Amino acid sequence: MDRPSARRSKLRRLLKRDRLPGLLVTNFTNVQYLTGFAGGDTFLLITGDDEILISDTRYETDLSNLCPDMKAEIRGPSKTTIQAAAEIAAKRKLPSLGFESGSLTVSMHGTLDRTLPKTELVATEGLVEELREIKDADEIAAIRRAVEIAEKVFNRFKAGYRGDWTERGVAADLEHEIRQRGGLGCAFEPIIGVGDHGALPHAMLTDRRFDEASTILVDWGAREAGGYRSDLTRILNVGKIPAKLEKAYNAVLKAQITSIERIKPGVRFEQIDTAARKVIEKAGMGKNFTHAVGHGIGLGLHEAPRLGPGQTGTLQAGMVVTVEPGVYFPGKFGIRIEDDVLVTKNGFEILTSVPKELSDTIVS
Repeated sequence: MDRPSARRSKLRRLLKRDRLPGLLVTNFTNVQYLTGFAGGDTFLLITGDDEILISDTRYETDLSNLCPDMKAEIRGPSKTTIQAAAEIAAKRKLPSLGFESGSLTVSMHGTLDRTLPKTELVATEGLVEELREIKDADEIAAIRRAVEIAEKVFNRFKAGYRGDWTERGVAADLEHEIRQRGGLGCAFEPIIGVGDHGALPHAMLTDRRFDEASTILVDWGAREAGGYRSDLTRILNVGKIPAKLEKAYNAVLKAQITSIERIKPGVRFEQIDTAARKVIEKAGMGKNFTHAVGHGIGLGLHEAPRLGPGQTGTLQAGMVVTVEPGVYFPGKFGIRIEDDVLVTKNGFEILTSVPKELSDTIVS
């Protein structure tokens, strides 16, 4: 059985568990996960014994080539995709229909409600995302490719370091280099934080030059050809490293290593965060660690699970997560170290390999 077909079978089991005769999938990433079609602007109606892609004439040929085993309803220009989906669902006379509450707009819900007066519309949350938490062999291989592309790009960038580079310019260069290596582009807009910009966990790009400060935070990732992503963060230091920065860096690195070493099936998500947080708190920087320690990654940048306080789910083999503790000192600098980690049957595998000892951060 091919991967998308197997995923749809698993989704049907979840629908049966929740006593839902059908689900309208409107999240384009979920549609891609379930069908292999990544073109967007396409919905999937799945029932106990049927599955229909609802799209438009732009994608008719692509759908027939990429999803030959699936029926496709191609709408004309006189109706929207949600109108077409509602009419198709109406013909099936379903007693109830699930919809993805995270992606269906109020307007779209209104269209369904008017077209399906005898069908109960049931809001669902995380059904497909529940399946996406556990990566299959193809997905893990794709994430490895995304990591490899990101690392090659970073290594070249680091080796050619120049002080007249700017945050915005480097972000553009990373995008170009990733595409040159066969990727779809950056996994997200890179975060390039020169000096005190690094103290902003999600700093916006500016034209600040690298030689305006001695510390640069680089948070980047790649999307490989199939759309799977990587997510890494490293620090660059120019010249002598101040004692306060050295203390902060060593605390974050120890926190990250401690956190990663706790990863194995059955461990609660929050325990991975707690392991890192305790190290940073012991170093006297607890108030400077302002975000969760990590998240799932795959077709989406931030997927389930979330490795943060209060998250009581447990790790399972096949999950791929980031581990990225950080400390931030407004007006001064920020330190974050991030790797992508696969949960294995007996523990973990760090997928990323960019060196991260303090001595490795120094550039000339």
